[in-house]
Amino acid sequence: MSVQADGPYGPLIPMPLLTPSALRAAVTRIAPSRVPALTQHLFEATTNAQETQSLAPLRAFVHSWAVFVAIERHPARAARLRELEGLVDAGEGDLRALMAEIRTIRETAEAEAGL
Repeated sequence: MSVQADGPYGPLIPMPLLTPSALRAAVTRIAPSRVPALTQHLFEATTNAQETQSLAPLRAFVHSWAVFVAIERHPARAARLRELEGLVDAGEGDLRALMAEIRTIRETAEAEAGL
């Protein structure tokens, strides 16, 4: 795992390596209720990779869970994302501004993950 400074209230965990086992360990620490979803997604990605003889399903798995970890390791960021998604679902607020902030959160997470 790489260590990244984040001021006095740093992330819960360092950003893990982008491997299924490292991502699983990170999810176990920061969002244990999501481990079954990660396991199912990995199973499906592996099966699809074998069936299609392509690494694309595994790359999508790593991308998805790396972004999830990058967001969730910062509790305030994760809470804000959930708040924004709730506002979008409820149709409240300026949809463009809400979507722009969601996109910023996700792009920041992708950059932190090295994607």
